[in-house]
Amino acid sequence: MKQRLQRKLKILVGLAILAMAVAWTGQPVPSSHAAIANSPAGVSAPVALDSPGEQGFARVAHAVTPAVVNITGSWGARPRDAREFRDRKEDFFRFPRGPYGPMDPWEPRGGGMGSGVIVSPDGYIVTNNHVVQGASELTVTLPDKREFEAKVIGTDPKTDLAVIKVDARDLPYVRWGDSSKVQVGDYVLAIGNPFGLNSTVTLGIVSALGRGRMGITQYEDFIQTDAAINPGNSGGALVNVRGELIGINTAIVSRTGGYQGVGFAVPVTMAKPIYESLRETGRVVRGYLGVGIQDVTQDLAELFSLEESKGVLVSDVAEESPAERGGLKRGDVIVGYRDMPVEDAVSLQRMVTRTPIGTEVPIKVVRDGREKDLTVNIGEHPDAMKVARAEHQESTSALAGVLVREVDTQIGRDLGLNRKTRGVVVTSVLPGSGADRAGLSRGDVIREINRQPITSLQDYEQLIAGLKEDQRVLLLINRRGASLFLTVKV
Repeated sequence: MKQRLQRKLKILVGLAILAMAVAWTGQPVPSSHAAIANSPAGVSAPVALDSPGEQGFARVAHAVTPAVVNITGSWGARPRDAREFRDRKEDFFRFPRGPYGPMDPWEPRGGGMGSGVIVSPDGYIVTNNHVVQGASELTVTLPDKREFEAKVIGTDPKTDLAVIKVDARDLPYVRWGDSSKVQVGDYVLAIGNPFGLNSTVTLGIVSALGRGRMGITQYEDFIQTDAAINPGNSGGALVNVRGELIGINTAIVSRTGGYQGVGFAVPVTMAKPIYESLRETGRVVRGYLGVGIQDVTQDLAELFSLEESKGVLVSDVAEESPAERGGLKRGDVIVGYRDMPVEDAVSLQRMVTRTPIGTEVPIKVVRDGREKDLTVNIGEHPDAMKVARAEHQESTSALAGVLVREVDTQIGRDLGLNRKTRGVVVTSVLPGSGADRAGLSRGDVIREINRQPITSLQDYEQLIAGLKEDQRVLLLINRRGASLFLTVKV
């Protein structure tokens, strides 16, 4: 009996060992992997992989790394802010603007370092604008130690992207992927040159999609990842498990100056059209509506007779803009664009900028509690247009604690106001007051109270005198040249 049990145990152990051996060695290498591995050096072959396989991460790294380059540059004396912008590795987003004290506004000639991604065999490279901004000389070094001088084809500071080119052929390159198919939880690899350590590969997942309002760039739709990104990774590749480019690594959130698990990459759905536009024309053309916009809070939804706090509130309409010609007015709430629902300001901005110039676009708005259909012909985006953002905080008290004075010619000039702008300028806001919690700040110009215009200090005093306790007050303000609605509860 005992011998039979021992015999059975030996058989079971043997089968288990055999099963493990099959599990470890039974995955064949896909033919595409073998083709890439056996390709002669310098042959222009896309590095996209059909399947990650069991050892897929190593295969992806092996295939993509040759196309991720090191970029070094030199600058003459220039504004320090340009240098600080380059690596985005200081303060919270590693993107300081000098809020913690004065800085010497100029720095001497120096050098910098970043990464870039070869996206075509004839030498076109995508990187970050802050990697190349203001450089008098650029040198691109490939992982195989070849060096090339590079020239800037075009830059787009609004998305922090740039295209440069080296004079070479048959270079390894990364195939464009489709970031619209990326899901939270997908594995990704970040490849770049952190701290000058060439061809560094880190692994992580997609932590979030569509990150906006980060204050990193003007147009934001970031992929968030926990793959380690550090100084020098800027402009490097974020790829999926098929070795396809899905993002350009751009910034990190850090209180220490190094990796803390939160990195951001510009998705290729944004990067690829910008690359194509810069490559073809040297500039980026964006759709333009011509409105100042802000999100709809619960308080604003009630004041504008909305059933829910969705959509985008129009706080200003530029003169002679597509919006004005199409009939949009201040106070309209945009709830639909090209038959798609509009959730917030970031989503509308994204839709408009990606609309071809000259397109007739149906727009649905809510005006005075009623839906209205408009048609707007999208124009080309001028650099001068400004969009304000509010810190939407709950208001629980009155306008008490707010000191104002009438806007005269000198104040208007100091604040850079349009000559037609009328109202009262806020000179002080009591910390902790309702106005403070609502987001009202020193320097804001109050133009309307409850949709009633203010042309003088007397108008202001008469309007606030008529306010009742527990009443919500709707303010239209001008902040640094852009219009914005705020709500304060009396």
